[in-house]
This record gives sequence, structure tokens and C-alpha cells, in this order.
Amino acid sequence: MLTTGKTILDVANEHSFAVPAFNISDWAMFRGIVEISEEKNAPLIVGIHPDEVRHIGREMITGIIERAHSSTVPIAIHWDHGATYEQMLQAFQYGFTSVMIDGSLKPFDENLAITKKVTDSAHVLGVSVEGELGTIGGNDSYAEAGAAEIIYTDPDDAVTFVKTTGVDSLAIAIGTFHGFYPAHLKPELKLDLLKEIKSRVGIPLVLHGGSGNPDDEIREAARIGINKINISTDIKVAYHDKMREVLGSASKVREPNAIQPACLDAMKEVAAHKIDLFGATGKGSLY
Repeated sequence: MLTTGKTILDVANEHSFAVPAFNISDWAMFRGIVEISEEKNAPLIVGIHPDEVRHIGREMITGIIERAHSSTVPIAIHWDHGATYEQMLQAFQYGFTSVMIDGSLKPFDENLAITKKVTDSAHVLGVSVEGELGTIGGNDSYAEAGAAEIIYTDPDDAVTFVKTTGVDSLAIAIGTFHGFYPAHLKPELKLDLLKEIKSRVGIPLVLHGGSGNPDDEIREAARIGINKINISTDIKVAYHDKMREVLGSASKVREPNAIQPACLDAMKEVAAHKIDLFGATGKGSLY
């Protein structure tokens, strides 16, 4: 069931739901995310950003690809927030079926140029491409570092960008934030802006961030035009908070097979909520 991001997102676009793109950084997390996706019969995009690629290594990515082949639901392996053309070449070599080239901090013309270059190369290989317009800000190590505030996506720019680059999906800035939402900002999605962009570009749209945004807004965004939502902070917090609890207990557990099950259960509970919220539950039967 290993497939491309385009294959998964085109169906989501047609049927008005969003596919979760869960960022994983170890084998246990990956296994748990696949298990809950299969249990919910939901398509899955496994997101791995450059820091995570360095952390888990090529060998684990090979294992992820092998597990995807035997999954009961469609899975795409997605290089998240690629920064350079050279990283994209690495993603192709490693076997990723989907990539994101993030030129959102560059001037528009430079973003356009690198995204088109990546898309031209990726499409020769049958790999899907996600671009990004606007910045959503970030307080983590791998997102739009240096972007202190949200710069909302301009619909006119989006039309030009999609037409010129040929990207398969587009990440837009409509009111989310990477990592924890800053305390001085109010989480609020510009749903009217989403509707306008969607009506004009037509392709699957992507929402990065989302921690702290109200569920009702996220649900509506998935219904009216967002087809992929990246989830990293929420599942990692659940996983590692439970791990701290287990390790802090008096039992002095030390074996991973004793420590990790409760952590995975906590993570899967959050993941299941996201799958339901995005409308992806049961959608594996559409493929």
C-alpha cells in the first residue's frame, strides 16, 4: 500500500477530508501510528523532516518503506520541510514518495524557482511535491526559523505559484503556528481566506501547525478545502509526557518493551482523535 502523496491527497480533495501527516522520530512511534491508522482504516502520510532523517538514519527509512508495503491502508512517505534541492535529491535516493520544498522564507521569485526545479525533477521520478506560500511562524528547530509572525498567503500569489511550479499540493498560512502556539497570539483560522484560495487553485491544500487551534475550526477547515494536516507536537507531547510518568514511577522499569506500551497508547489516543477530527476515519476504503 506504499503510494504517493498525490494519490492520497487527490482522493481527499475529491471527498472533502484531510489526511493526517504524522511526524515520527523513532520506530515505536512509527509502528504505533501505522497501527492506529489501520485500526481506523484511514490513509496515512508519514512525515519525516531533516532533523528526524538524521536522527533515525537511512536504514530505518528502508524499514518504514517495507512496512508500508504490507499495510492495509495507503501510506506515503513524505520528506517534510526540505530546505534545499540537494536534500530533495537525498529524499529521492532514500525512496520517499512525497517531498516538501519549503521556500516560504525566500522572496517570491526565488521560492517559485526552487519549487519548480524540485517539481520538475520529482515528477520525472513519480514523486509528489508540496510547496509553501506564506509563513506560519515557528518556535521549533525545523520549521520557518526566523519567522516571528504569520504572513498570510496571498490568493493571487497562490494562483501564479501553482500554475508556474506544477506542485501537487500547497501549504498555506491561514492562522496556525509551528510548535506551541505563542501565548500572546489568539489561535484563529481565516476560513474565508481558505475558501478563496481553494476556489482559485483547486489542488489539495495543506495546513502546518494546528496545536492550540480550536477543534471546530480544524474540522471546518478539513471540510472546506484543507486535505493534509501536519501533526508533530501533539503526538510527541503525549508520547513523551507518558514516558516521563512511567520512568518517574517507583517500579524502576528499564526495558523498552515495558516502558513504551503505555506511551504508545497515549500517543495513539491523540492520533485517533486527529483522524476522526479530520474526517479520515474509514476513508481507506476509497482507495
